[in-house]
Parts: sequence; C-alpha cells; structure tokens
Amino acid sequence: MLLRAMPLVFVFLWSTGWVVAGYSARHADALTFLVVRFACAATLLVLIALATGAPWPSGRRAVLDVAITGILLHGIYLAGVWWAVRHGLPAGISGLIAGLQPILTALFAPVIVGERISGIRWLGIACGFLGIALVLQPQLSGVEPAALWGVLVPMLINIGGMFAVTFGTFYQKARVISGDLRTMTAIQYVAAALVVLPFAVAFEPMRIEWNLTMLLVLAWSVIVLSIGSIWLYLFMIRRGEVSRIATFLYLVPALVALEAWLLFGEMLTPLQIGGMAVTILGVVLASRK
Repeated sequence: MLLRAMPLVFVFLWSTGWVVAGYSARHADALTFLVVRFACAATLLVLIALATGAPWPSGRRAVLDVAITGILLHGIYLAGVWWAVRHGLPAGISGLIAGLQPILTALFAPVIVGERISGIRWLGIACGFLGIALVLQPQLSGVEPAALWGVLVPMLINIGGMFAVTFGTFYQKARVISGDLRTMTAIQYVAAALVVLPFAVAFEPMRIEWNLTMLLVLAWSVIVLSIGSIWLYLFMIRRGEVSRIATFLYLVPALVALEAWLLFGEMLTPLQIGGMAVTILGVVLASRK
C-alpha cells in the first residue's frame, strides 16, 4: 500500500514547486535562488550523512555518475524552468511543456533502457497529454499569438530543461543503481550549485530580499522539494520502470490548477475539471502493469 501511494505523494509535493516559484520570483532572481537552495540542501544533507554515518560513493566514476545526474535532474532542469517563467513564459505554457516529459520518456525508454511500451500504456500517455491540455486551456487561450514570439527563447530554454530531466532520469536508472540517498543527493546538489552559480553571476544581479516569506519559501524548497520529493523520485526510479513513473507527472499541472484555485482564488472551470478526470484516466491506463 505504501509503495502504491508513493507516486501520488510525490506528484503532490512536486506540484507545490510551482506555487513556491511564484512566491520566490517576487523576492529573488531565479538562478540566484536556486544556487542558495542547492547549497542549503547540500549542507543539510552532508550534516545528516555525517551524523548518521551514511556511506559515501566509492571511486571517482561512481561520484561522477552521481554528479551528472544532479546536473541534469536539478541544475539544468530547474534552471531552465525557473529562468523561463521568470523571463516571460506564461506558467500555463510552462506547465504544458512539463507534460512533454512522460512522452519523451516513453519514446526513449525502449531504446535507452529496453522498456517495452504496450498499446494500452500509449493510450494512457495520449489521454494524459490531452487532459493537461484541457486543464491549461483557459490560461493558453489568454495568450495572444503575437506574444508567443516574445517568449520563444524562454520556451526553448524550458523545453531544454524537459530534455535534461528526462535523460537525467534514464542516466539515474542505468548508471546509479545503488548507493545511499543521503550522500548521493548531497553530491547531486553540490554539482548542481557549481553548474548554476556561474550563470547566476553572469546574468543576474543576484538579488534576494530576505523576509519571512523568503525564509518560508526557502525552507519548503529545501526540506520538502529538494530532499523529500527527490528522495521519493530516486527511490521510485530504482524500483520501477521510468516510463510508468514519469506518467504520474501528468497529474502535476492539474494539481497546480487546483492549488491555485484554493490558495489564490484562480478560476477553475468545468472544462478544467473534465481535463483532470481525463488526466487521471490516462495515468491509470499508463501505470498499469
């Protein structure tokens, strides 16, 4: 029962990242905040590992593999998504792009890790993508066609982030098949911080307004997102097929719309509710054994 609930717990926790991103954009530059987030997560994880005697990866190759997954899963992915939203990409379009990951995963899974995608799972993948399109339709309809040209570069950066997290998932599944999650994620965040830091220095004034909101956002980002949800994600990758796990990410845009309705009073239309139902159907079909 606990293992069955893990994907649902993960997508709920991960969906809150969109709310956190909205709050943090008011008080900090995107890349600068991510550097601080990665550094805090790495420091906390190192302290936990030392206090509990967690084993560290042995050998340069093992450390390098873990660092590469950190750069892909955290550094490039989050930097691409947060930078894109911060520089004009509407959240609705960004959420729709996030729905590309299950499709990319299903396309590459047979080639990279030898997973077989059945016809019923392809139907589930299609239903999931249709569902998130319906959920995001009110936001997408509010964007003028001429305005799309102004967000072309952020859109391409966002898509690049989706490719990074997709291949990072495959790399994790293929090369990092064992190891302690406490020390592994510590190395991942050190690598991610080192990669994002030069870009923050080069392209941002590195603005952070320290106040209660910023502290709460940082605490949630580090403890819940960077540690709790990522541990769940890496654990599920070890135990399951990456294409089935990725399909649950279809639920994220629907959850974000629901959270925005609850927290910010944003409109939730019957079309969006129907899209959520279609998304859930897609996840049920695509996640079947």
